[in-house]
Amino acid sequence: MPAKRTPARRATPAKRRRTSARKHPARRVKIPRSGPIHARLGSWLVLRVVVPMVDTHSDTVRSRKDAAILRETHKGCPTCHGNGQIFTKGKDGSFTGSKPCPAKPTTTKVSKWTVYKASRFGADRTTGLVGWSCPCGKKEKPRYRDAREATKALRTHERQKHGGKTVGGAWYAQAANVPTQPAKQQQAPQTKVVTNSGLTDQQWVKQNKPMAPAKAITKGLCWQCAGNGKLYSAFGGQQLIVVCSECRGNGKAPKQAA
Repeated sequence: MPAKRTPARRATPAKRRRTSARKHPARRVKIPRSGPIHARLGSWLVLRVVVPMVDTHSDTVRSRKDAAILRETHKGCPTCHGNGQIFTKGKDGSFTGSKPCPAKPTTTKVSKWTVYKASRFGADRTTGLVGWSCPCGKKEKPRYRDAREATKALRTHERQKHGGKTVGGAWYAQAANVPTQPAKQQQAPQTKVVTNSGLTDQQWVKQNKPMAPAKAITKGLCWQCAGNGKLYSAFGGQQLIVVCSECRGNGKAPKQAA
């Protein structure tokens, strides 16, 4: 009679250990409670100084690249002037918020090299970003993508330094430089030389009809040419007709004087 076989014992499956989200290598460092003082001090510096600096730098670089992409895709846009977003202002001129540009992008694809250059070099690398300042002297340069993120950072500062109460801090934005249109240069008065008038210089000049400025203004006429629109003069043996520089030839009184 064959021997009775006992079933093999099954091994219980090992429980899967829960693994938290992958952390920054520097965050795995623990401050030792014992040991050399320089080891404890080094661990404290890594956790308190190095890690925040690395995180802040990474966020700033990402924001600069995002802003560079918007500037390249909205280059020449008349709505946002190449900024990619629109900053709104209050009656006192202070910034009140920001919103994405509603216009269609002028370009749909930008090269990585162009984005890298625009975000790392030049004076425009922070254009389109937002910073904040507090009356206590604390200030952050433009490194946030929009006004909401800058306001959040300002509120965090107020909770840490001012007990959660506002002391008048505000955020500011660096917008794209919009070239201002040069003012129209006033045209020089037109001058005409007359060679065959048949009049002497004295007779030529007497064609002007001077009038008291108050009287001319009362009548709605130009005080310089008395409504004639032109002046007669003689100089260097030439007889000239010059368009009045005050009324530009229309003979009417200026609006500010009427």
